Amino acid sequence: MKKLFALALSLVLVLPVLASCGGNNREKVVIYSSAEDYRIEYMEKRMKEQFPQYDVQIEYRSSGDHAAAIKAAGKDVACDISHDLEYGYASQIASLGYLADLSSLVDFSVYAEDTVQSQYYAPEIRNGGCIAVNLDRLNALGLKKPTCYEDLLDPAYKGQISMPNPASSGTGYMFLLSLVNAWGEDEALAYFDQLAPNVLSFTASGSGPVTALALGEVAVGLGMTPDAVAQLREGVNLEILFFEEGSPYSLYGQAIIAGREEKTAVKDVFAFLTTTLNRELCENFYPEKIFKDTDYKLEHFPENVPYANMTVEDASAYKEALLKKWKH
Repeated sequence: MKKLFALALSLVLVLPVLASCGGNNREKVVIYSSAEDYRIEYMEKRMKEQFPQYDVQIEYRSSGDHAAAIKAAGKDVACDISHDLEYGYASQIASLGYLADLSSLVDFSVYAEDTVQSQYYAPEIRNGGCIAVNLDRLNALGLKKPTCYEDLLDPAYKGQISMPNPASSGTGYMFLLSLVNAWGEDEALAYFDQLAPNVLSFTASGSGPVTALALGEVAVGLGMTPDAVAQLREGVNLEILFFEEGSPYSLYGQAIIAGREEKTAVKDVFAFLTTTLNRELCENFYPEKIFKDTDYKLEHFPENVPYANMTVEDASAYKEALLKKWKH
């Protein structure tokens, strides 16, 4: 009995020591990401393979929530790295002094020139938008395939359209900006007022419309081209359309919260994220050009995409002003 008691006592004493030597004591790196589920799943897998010594946690946040969380908490925000944040938001946060200077951490010379706008965030993806349609649902409802934005105002499409909310989604904002540049503010805002009765939902995230399409909830989605391509690869009967105004697009970046660049774990994870992993994500999901030396091709991804005019002076200030008009 004494021997059994001694053995039990030794286990009680040894187990906490073993636990402290295991995975529970790994240094934590927190990433806020506005990427879609499938990209986050891929990132999580690769981070676990690359950094078994770190506890890398990736937390999804829609673009608006992502930016708002950093603006509210500043340098005390819970994340160490911001990933997949639209440039307009990234510019706003950088102007507040909340992002680390990446000049010594990132080789900006590898990127296509039109993608580099600041030393405070590194290019990550060029995200193009499209009008995607669920051909099965169109046929079931007897709806014609739309050929222009004006077609979508037809009452026959009532409840059959999904688009992201520009106030919370970078994808939604790029659709708004593209029509503002093509038509002018008044006409573009008036258009969306007329479109609203046909919209089943203004989704919080850019991936929402294509998800709704894949589930057969709507017939038309103003969404991201890569999302539509991913569903085509899964066998969903979609078609990708581009109207006369062209494919709207946004640039998305990645950054380190100011002060966190001193942490070895954060630097290690960010270096892997901006080099190896970023190229893998472009190759597998977002092939639109980011790197000077590489052109990616992806099955079902449209070639020779006609891009919309997305130029704007003082992008950060203009976005804030335009979204105020959108909300009112």
